[in-house]
Amino acid sequence: MSTKGCPYDNAVAETTYKTFKTGFIKGKKFENLTQLKCELFDFVNWYNNLRIHGSLNYLTPVEFRKWQST
Repeated sequence: MSTKGCPYDNAVAETTYKTFKTGFIKGKKFENLTQLKCELFDFVNWYNNLRIHGSLNYLTPVEFRKWQST
């Protein structure tokens, strides 16, 4: 999160929150904490390892970080 009066750092956090709310939480009802943890693990795995993104040269976030470090 950015400092007060500097909205640029908030863009990444706000985008992440929006994706989390619309892609993971919206319309779901979790029966118990175990189900929530399991589905959250699956969502985070998808988000980092399977989801391709145009601004990352159509790579997943993990692939993009590996590509950058080479």
